[in-house]
Order: sequence, then C-alpha cells, then structure tokens
Amino acid sequence: MNINIKVYLHSKGNKFLQSGSFPVLNSDFKKDPDWTAAIAAYEWIHQINISFAASEDFRIDQVIYNEDIDITELVQKVKPLI
Repeated sequence: MNINIKVYLHSKGNKFLQSGSFPVLNSDFKKDPDWTAAIAAYEWIHQINISFAASEDFRIDQVIYNEDIDITELVQKVKPLI
C-alpha cells in the first residue's frame, strides 16, 4: 500500500515543502500506522538531506501523512540501524 507524506523542512535559511507517495508494508501499517509512516518519512528525509547537501541548520519543521496526521515527533524519535 502507499501513503502520502508531506514534509516541511528548513535548510540554508529557507523553508520548503516536499511531498510524495511511498510504499509501506500493509502488515506493518495495520499493526502501527503512525510508526510505519514515521519510518518511511525518516528514510525519505534522510535522502533529501543527502541529495540537497543540506546545511548545518537543516531541521524538520513538520511531517504529515495521509493529509492530516501529524507525525513530526515520531519522525524525530526514529533512529537509524547501524
């Protein structure tokens, strides 16, 4: 299944919005939809950070999925697996 994600970010003194549709496992989404969306958003934000060569002031202002569910705090709690 796909979810729609909007991220409001800040980098290099500017605020910007990115949005897109992302695949997630249906079984994971049924178990914990917010956390599943947060992981997808975190991975995408990480890619944005790398591709835009974000500056030291890079920050996440807000993350929303499926139009109105705010998962900003959850995304900030996601830790990468190393």
